[in-house]
Amino acid sequence: MAINVLINGVGGPTPRSIARSLHRYSNMEYTIIGTDINPRAHGLYEKDLYHETYVIPPAGNPAYWSAINNIIEKHDIEIAIVQPELEVLEWTKYKKEGGIWPCKVFLPDHAIVENLIDKALMTNILKKIGLVPASITIDPLNIDYSAIEQQLPYPFWIRSTSGSSGLGSLKVKDKASLKNWITINPKVNEFIASTFLSGRNLACKLLFHKGKLLRAACGERVNYIMSKVAPSGITGNTSFGRLLNEPKLIDASLKALELISIHTGQELHGFFTADFKEDQNGTPFITEINVRMVAFNMSFAAGGANFSEDIIRILTEDPTFDYSYKMYEFEKDLIFLRDVDAEPKLMKETELLKPYNLNTFSMR
Repeated sequence: MAINVLINGVGGPTPRSIARSLHRYSNMEYTIIGTDINPRAHGLYEKDLYHETYVIPPAGNPAYWSAINNIIEKHDIEIAIVQPELEVLEWTKYKKEGGIWPCKVFLPDHAIVENLIDKALMTNILKKIGLVPASITIDPLNIDYSAIEQQLPYPFWIRSTSGSSGLGSLKVKDKASLKNWITINPKVNEFIASTFLSGRNLACKLLFHKGKLLRAACGERVNYIMSKVAPSGITGNTSFGRLLNEPKLIDASLKALELISIHTGQELHGFFTADFKEDQNGTPFITEINVRMVAFNMSFAAGGANFSEDIIRILTEDPTFDYSYKMYEFEKDLIFLRDVDAEPKLMKETELLKPYNLNTFSMR
């Protein structure tokens, strides 16, 4: 019997990745209903992924919950996988204010969500244990350039304190470029500037259930889809990456999240993606912790780490699910390749084609 699942924000690559992970790499059957706030969202019309789709009001709109409740009731939805940050905030706020979720959901407490979505709040908490780079917040309407330069030497990294896909991100090389960048990003209400880190860009995925870490896996972002269109080169959508086995990264992520848990007084529950950037010596620092999956989720599923299915099995109380901790381990040399409107390719890095060499080519 199929499990009825609602996935929000299907216009984005991450929800599409989740739907594909369930359809392609799970032994269970699903009827997936999709929603998005944009009627031009491509995902709304992917009939191979979604049984039915709907355009709904944005989170915070007075009609939002009426639409959600009607869809859940009509399709007898058992589980909702909520991904867009604004909807994660809305669902957790709804519960905090005494509302009862209309179906099963796998989300953290609202206090944890608030402190992680705002990168400045997260950084202020984690700086106590040295897991984040030296950082300062910048108010675009009240900038003291001298104070900034005294605390952070150029070059440094700047980005928005909220939002995803590298919003407001740039490697700032001097005062002039800092001024120009702030001017051309008028919709960013607050920036965070941090020490520029030149090493690997890493991600650690962690699944917690009622305070206990159950599953974890690591990966590396190497290149980004359409990186040339972003001044920073970061679009938030990885085109080439690696699946890694790095337990030390999991330990650092766990340490950070446990401190967030202590700070908020709430137990860890839900799915998190901790992003790291290494310095020139290979020391990793946390740049953000997402309260959701990320776009290359399907690549992990293809490698054997199907977090989407894990969440479904927990919420359906599958008696065969093992609640003991497991770090997903991958074959060495395993990489993934992704592109716009294409399913990812999983392969060995040694299998990449070599550059064409004219000297080895002969005509007869």
